[in-house]
Amino acid sequence: MRKRSKIALTIIASLILFCILCPIVNDISAKRIIANIESVPLPQDTQVAEQFSHAGKLVGNGNGMQFFGAILIESELPLEDLDKHYSLYRETPWDYIVELQDTQNVDVIEHGTFSFETDVSNGNFYIVYSWGNGISPFQDFDLRGH
Repeated sequence: MRKRSKIALTIIASLILFCILCPIVNDISAKRIIANIESVPLPQDTQVAEQFSHAGKLVGNGNGMQFFGAILIESELPLEDLDKHYSLYRETPWDYIVELQDTQNVDVIEHGTFSFETDVSNGNFYIVYSWGNGISPFQDFDLRGH
């Protein structure tokens, strides 16, 4: 009987550990998106003000994990020039999207309230963001995606 108890305890402990690891691994996957964005050289007269990443059910309906990473940049360049710069590095339509950031809120994300700490009221701030992928099976068993 003791052997069965140890096996059952091992299985339960493994499941609990897996449930704890899923969000951690998925958060790391989201942070890698920021690293990819930051690997692109910044345009002239531009600096990073802040960065943000999140994993979970972020937009749309249904189940499934989504991975998001963004940097907030301050630049004197117009949106068109910034978009042209980042478009050189796009591999998919979901990479390096540039939009004017005129509020503190990260409005791209529909589910939840996320915001930047930086005051963006001067009108020279832009969000550069990408959507990415996680690692299976961790993305499949993270409760934040359901």
